Amino acid sequence: MKLFYYLLLLTSPVAYSQKMIIGKVTDKKGNPLPGTNVFLKGTYDGTTTNANGTFSFKTSEKDTAMVAASFVGFESSEQKITLTEKGADLVIQLEELANELNTVVITAGAFEASDEKRMAMLKPLDIVTTAGAAADITGAMQFLPGAQRVGEQEGLFVRGGSGQETKIVIDGMIVQNPFFSSLPDVQQRGRFNPFMFKGTSFSTGGYSAQYGQALSSVLLLNTTDKVSNNGLGISLNLANAGLNYDYANKNQSVSMVGYYGNLRPLFKLVRQNVEWLHEPEFKGSSLTYRLKTSKNGVLKVYGMYSDSHLSMNSKDPANESGKTKLVLRNNNAFTTSTYTDSWNEGRWSLNSGFSYSRNRDDMTFDSVGFDRFDERTQARLVLTRLLTGNNTILFGAEAHAINLSNDVDGKLYHLKDRYTAVFVESEIYITRQLAGRVGLRGEYSSLIGRANLAPRLSFAYKTGKYSQISLAAGQFYQNPDYRYLYLNKNLNYERADHLIVNYQIIKNQRTFRIETFYKNYAQLVREFTGEKFDANPYRFPWGATNNEGNGYARGFDFFWRDQKTIKNFDYWVTYSFVDSERLFQQFDQSATPTFISNHNISLITKKWFAKARTNVSMTYAFTSGRPYYNPNNEKFLSDKTPSVNNVSIQASKLQSIKGNLVIFYANVDNILNTKNVFTYRYTPDGKTRYAVGPQSYRSFFVGMQIMLSKKAKVEKNDF
Repeated sequence: MKLFYYLLLLTSPVAYSQKMIIGKVTDKKGNPLPGTNVFLKGTYDGTTTNANGTFSFKTSEKDTAMVAASFVGFESSEQKITLTEKGADLVIQLEELANELNTVVITAGAFEASDEKRMAMLKPLDIVTTAGAAADITGAMQFLPGAQRVGEQEGLFVRGGSGQETKIVIDGMIVQNPFFSSLPDVQQRGRFNPFMFKGTSFSTGGYSAQYGQALSSVLLLNTTDKVSNNGLGISLNLANAGLNYDYANKNQSVSMVGYYGNLRPLFKLVRQNVEWLHEPEFKGSSLTYRLKTSKNGVLKVYGMYSDSHLSMNSKDPANESGKTKLVLRNNNAFTTSTYTDSWNEGRWSLNSGFSYSRNRDDMTFDSVGFDRFDERTQARLVLTRLLTGNNTILFGAEAHAINLSNDVDGKLYHLKDRYTAVFVESEIYITRQLAGRVGLRGEYSSLIGRANLAPRLSFAYKTGKYSQISLAAGQFYQNPDYRYLYLNKNLNYERADHLIVNYQIIKNQRTFRIETFYKNYAQLVREFTGEKFDANPYRFPWGATNNEGNGYARGFDFFWRDQKTIKNFDYWVTYSFVDSERLFQQFDQSATPTFISNHNISLITKKWFAKARTNVSMTYAFTSGRPYYNPNNEKFLSDKTPSVNNVSIQASKLQSIKGNLVIFYANVDNILNTKNVFTYRYTPDGKTRYAVGPQSYRSFFVGMQIMLSKKAKVEKNDF
């Protein structure tokens, strides 16, 4: 009993000095938030709010204290209070967390893929299983709104822009040679495997100030942070054979790929419209290493090398024989390393990178040398600061060292460019319904000795729980084609001004999107030869040049995707309209360039058969006629080709053989064997023309991927 009274005497002063803290927790609209955790940091004093959002608890703390409140779906709150003898009476308001349902997202001019906060547009297996895409990233992007299909040239042609106006970026680093070497009237594939990447952002204009040197668009590719399947894989098809190996542990992983290809077996089965003297033969390898350096730090290193050899007789209307023998040997190397990290509870983040690329084409036309060489070294650093209210601001800089050379009929041309850029951009959430992104980019090119300053602006307003409208505008600069700069280094940047308005609804695995745009072109390069127009797309420019060219592109895009209505069935429809004219290059008057088609339509369907574990895809693509030069018509570029129609089918089957996953696939392109024409060319006397069409009218392709790993796994949702 004495011990009891002794303890009572000790605790009584403490109990007597406790202070009462009362209050109420609400959202920004004043609605109570029952079940909110309220406590004093560094103590065990606290409670949860009742059904009315009110709370009360006692504390023995003195002077000041830090009150914290947290509730699921809302940002945590902390505030410093002064404790009087009466305690404290508080009103705490919590702000709703930003997420894909309650926060506006800036989407004008951009398609995000594999971003879980939005809806994935195209996953890696989406790209591989899309009929007509030939498992090529850029091939699949051509079926999205805004892109145009130009069958005889490689590149992404976006909203009235040429293939040179789109840049491909991997982990923030520009890829100097994203496609295999250009051939006359033969469309080339991209160099990169879709499974390298976890996400894709295809910007059709109005893109971020982080990127430049692209008048039309950028395709942003982000590599995976870890491998999904440990073990050995084997790839076999009619064109090549390859081995890949993945290994991963807790903090690091490595992926290796080696392959050899020869298209002779395929071309023996598929009739060609090209006269091959040596069918394309190629080999290459790549290595990817990833290291988790700390809780948030990730180092990624990627390197690849490839070389190829081919020979063909290309059609040449200027040659008496009607053809020219071309021999090409190419070797290409690309390596990039990136390091990302964050600290201070994610308030600061770092994204840095370094890359080097080198490409050499040893090429002859009828034994006359036309060798090409280029290399690019680049470094990039971006710092991002997360501010209150989910607002951010980033600062960045990049530097490029570019060396180019071109051998034209025995004369060697050289160029060196030291290109630098700095940029700043802030994303501001004015309210949960209204967000803005404001950016500024400055660039300097030592080659032309000029600088530019490009403002960028985007806004988005949430019109409903699942819908919003977006607007993007800005200026975009690009160095002139290096072929012009070989002869005239006093040219200025070419410029395009973008204005884009977008409306989008994403709900229940369905996406509806419509977007309209206007692009103003200025400072385009014009060439003056004093002779009639030369329609040869491979000619080397030799005339006087200036920056007096201009032009415009305007139009709208429509996109609808439905993955919900029919079980295991996915389809999307796109329609793009563009109206464009330019006064540039050799044009002596404004006209629609030959790479522009006014109408592009795509219908893609995919069906998953669960019992058979088979995915079947069909694609219908329509491209309206494009202008071509007819020397016998006084009206410049007024003739148009017939429209292009293509129906392709693709099937992929998953099979387990002795515990190993095997994927069988087959593809038939242009199953209806339509005799499509991409453009026409004329002999110098203008009396004879010939059609330029696809490499083959109807083609097929079969192969298999074997994954020798018990952990290998592919699910229906991956398709």
